[in-house]
Amino acid sequence: MAGKLGTEKMFENDQVSVWNFEIAPGEETEMHTHERAYMWYCIQGSTMQVVDENDNDVGSLEIQTGDVYSFKIEDGDIVVLTEPSKGVRFPAKHKARNIGTTTYREVMVEYKH
Repeated sequence: MAGKLGTEKMFENDQVSVWNFEIAPGEETEMHTHERAYMWYCIQGSTMQVVDENDNDVGSLEIQTGDVYSFKIEDGDIVVLTEPSKGVRFPAKHKARNIGTTTYREVMVEYKH
C-alpha cells in the first residue's frame, strides 16, 4: 500500500491490516494506492466521490450505514465485487472526498495474501 489507507490502523498481523476510517463532510483523503484486495463495513454512511491522480472525478458511491463492500485489484483498477455496485471500476491510485452531509465512518480490512 502506498499512502495511508485509513484514519487509524487498529490491528495488523501477517494476514490482514484493519483500519478505522472517518472523514467529515467536505474533507478528502490523501492520494493513496490500493495494492491488495480489501473490504469494508460502513458504520455511518455518506456519499463518497473518487478522484484520480489528475484530480478528475471518476464517480461517486452513495454508501449506506451497514453496507459491506468487497474489492479486488485488477490491472491498476479497483473492482467492486459486491452489490449494489458490483463490477464498478475505479483507479487503484486515488483519493476520496466526502461530498455528503454526514461524517463517513467505516472499518476496512486489507488482505495481505
